[in-house]
Amino acid sequence: MQKLQKLKTKRGAAKRFSKTSSGKFKRAKASRGHLLECKNRKRKRNLGKAAYIVKGKEKKNLKRLLPYA
Repeated sequence: MQKLQKLKTKRGAAKRFSKTSSGKFKRAKASRGHLLECKNRKRKRNLGKAAYIVKGKEKKNLKRLLPYA
C-alpha cells in the first residue's frame, strides 16, 4: 500500500485569508495603509471591515491554495 503525499498549504494565502465557520473566506481590504488624509471617515471605517469571498472562481482557487482550511 502506497502512502499519499500530504498537500502543502500556500503560506502567503494562509496569511491573507481565513475560513469562517459558514464556509466563506475572509480577507482584509486594501488601501488602508497610507494616504489616509484625503479619504473621508466613512471610507476609512469601511476599509477596516472584513470582505468575504462567497462563491465563484476565486473561492475555487482558494480551496486549492488552502487545502486544510
